[in-house]
Amino acid sequence: MTYRVNEIFYSVQGEGVRAGTANVFIRFSGCNLECSIEPGPKSPGGFDCDTEFVSGRSLSTEHLLHEMCVAGGDCRWCVLTGGEPGLQVDSELVGALHDDGWKIAIETNGSVELPAGIDWITVSPKVAEHAIRQKTASEIKYVRGHGQGIPKPRCDALHRLISPAFDGNRLDERALSWCIQLVKENPEWRLSVQQHKTWNVR
Repeated sequence: MTYRVNEIFYSVQGEGVRAGTANVFIRFSGCNLECSIEPGPKSPGGFDCDTEFVSGRSLSTEHLLHEMCVAGGDCRWCVLTGGEPGLQVDSELVGALHDDGWKIAIETNGSVELPAGIDWITVSPKVAEHAIRQKTASEIKYVRGHGQGIPKPRCDALHRLISPAFDGNRLDERALSWCIQLVKENPEWRLSVQQHKTWNVR
């Protein structure tokens, strides 16, 4: 098997319940959505995609595992991200990562049903709820701009998070205030801010 990979790097998780933990990040190339400020058939609107995931190179499973070990040293948690990693991640890769001693987290838009066995699933929907195919998750996280309401997720998740929109690497203060108010009014949700942008790490 080969996988189209944009980049592999070692860093600290900057958002969600696992924020602050060390991970090897594998960014897969390609996505099935086109997030933008203006709503459209492939975007809910309200924020621009801030990630380059178009370019990449094909890696065999063996080569991928080798580069992960070189990048992360003793770290044994990896985060599969993108783009949309669900377009490529399959049961063979999940099995190979576990056999090599890795714990697996994934960040997905939820539009693709994932293979079984992933240790931590973050669903960050970018499509209408009826289009969500991943029905269970460890956490579900929605980006919200000022004025956007609390979601009604169809994905069953242990943790529910609201994340204020950024303008590039600058936090939108109005969006932050709005999200804080949403959490106060809906205490079953929690606030999650993209801290890696303020920490200046990837």
